[in-house]
Amino acid sequence: MATLEDIPVNYARMPKGVRDRLQPAAAAPRGADALQPGVVHAGDARRLLPRIAAASIGLSFWSPPYFVGKSYESHLTFSDWQDLLRTVIALHAPILRPGGFLAVNIADILCFRDPTMPRVQAHSLTRRRSPVTRADVLRAMADHPEMNRYALARVLECSEQTIDRRLNGNNIRGGKYETQTRVKIVGGLLEQWALAAGLYPYDRRIWVKDPAWENSKWHTLSYRAVDEFEYVYIFWKPGVTAVDRSRLTAREWKEWGSRAVWTIPSVRANDDHEAKFPVELPRRAIRLLTAPGDIVLDCFLGSGTTAVAAIRESRQFIGIEKEARYVRLARRRIAAAAPGLKTGGPTKSEI
Repeated sequence: MATLEDIPVNYARMPKGVRDRLQPAAAAPRGADALQPGVVHAGDARRLLPRIAAASIGLSFWSPPYFVGKSYESHLTFSDWQDLLRTVIALHAPILRPGGFLAVNIADILCFRDPTMPRVQAHSLTRRRSPVTRADVLRAMADHPEMNRYALARVLECSEQTIDRRLNGNNIRGGKYETQTRVKIVGGLLEQWALAAGLYPYDRRIWVKDPAWENSKWHTLSYRAVDEFEYVYIFWKPGVTAVDRSRLTAREWKEWGSRAVWTIPSVRANDDHEAKFPVELPRRAIRLLTAPGDIVLDCFLGSGTTAVAAIRESRQFIGIEKEARYVRLARRRIAAAAPGLKTGGPTKSEI
């Protein structure tokens, strides 16, 4: 069976603009300075990605911070978050091999705070937290014309907000004094940053998981849906891509290989990491988009799930993680998946 290595690539015959973008860099990191496969490297992806050998990664699969307030991302402003993802995506252009892929698992930001959003009432016709009606408030006002709404609230045994809502129809999602929230579509941002880096949208899959009610906390005062899916956006580096249907069984091709929607149960217990995804998610991408022996990168390695999936599918891996507690967790999980594999103690990449 022919492999990509058997296909000659004559860069000199390519248009100059294409040739300059695809030809492997002559100054690729080599020897001790290059990040080695089979190791969890501790540090910031923005500092370590330039140390990966050029055109060496068959697939980069990762799930970055979602900007939803997790402890490991709570220090980021929205501008910081955008700069992080934009920079990391740009740094993939030289390290992906031509024809290789970048796959990003991410979700839209469902409660994105927007101070410019109009504070318009949400009037619920089917659910009232207080039995106090507008008629009750008007009757109390007639009986106690000297009272303000705080005093009326004590008489009616409700909140002053209830008085205001019954009189003026004010029922703001999140409360009168909170910044309103809306959905922030993340896919368009990724597309913009990938195109700027010379990577092209190739595909997207929808991962249907278990419902996450926390992200839809205002659903009783809106028509917003409960969050129960995420995306895997797949970007392609121009080059020869081997399409090998023998990587999957006929059943796998039918059930998920050629299907846009993947139904995979969420991780049941996030007791050692706040945001784990199931091994099956990267496993499918790895089986679909790489061949045995290829290098799979995860530069937001977290608990090590992508590396575990790569090992199970006979691929190599490079892991990058900046949180020390997750570096230790990933190394333990990888050691359990591949006894005898040295996943890295303190290395030159520790920062």
